[in-house]
Amino acid sequence: MQEKICVFIADDHAIVREGLKRIVHSDEGIEVCGEAATGSETIASMREREVDVLVLDVSFPDRSGFDVLSHVKAARPRCHVLMLSMEREEEFAIRALRAGADGYIEKRSAPEQLIQAIRRVAEGRKYLTADLVETLALDRDHAPAERPHDLLSPREFDIFLAIAGGKPVREIAANLGLSVKTVNNHRARVLAKLRVKSTAELVRYAIRHALIR
Repeated sequence: MQEKICVFIADDHAIVREGLKRIVHSDEGIEVCGEAATGSETIASMREREVDVLVLDVSFPDRSGFDVLSHVKAARPRCHVLMLSMEREEEFAIRALRAGADGYIEKRSAPEQLIQAIRRVAEGRKYLTADLVETLALDRDHAPAERPHDLLSPREFDIFLAIAGGKPVREIAANLGLSVKTVNNHRARVLAKLRVKSTAELVRYAIRHALIR
């Protein structure tokens, strides 16, 4: 008998987790092996157990999903990660794949798409929805090859989004396990790479590029 695909669900909304578990349980070949509501809890759980697929939200109150992704891939390189987001913007899909995710799916996707995505990444293949693939292809044809925020490292991008989202430096430092000085150094590099001079300009840049709302 073929073993079931072991799935771990990480999302800070209990209702979302319950909905995801119901979808997963509808497929006899997949089972939920655990769940987490915070980024830190997800990282701790992944260090303690082997799972086939981690369904990971892109954002948690305590830390970025991309930061969680980097920790998980370092601790469990064989774990396949499917990033989950409310955002359709291709920017997040590109970031997720560059950061090591195996797939990216929107929360508004149909249940059968989630099952398909889980099965595909569990097989070691990449997953993006068809419309997102088409959007990415069109954007590559018409958009500049590189934008300033494409030059940010994963850590810089996390800090950029946190600052743009209104989080104070001390909170960002505590969430990421960094010193305030280190966060400020990253902030300075972000400002330089984005060619902006203040936090206000940084926020406007993020809004202009649909990175925050």
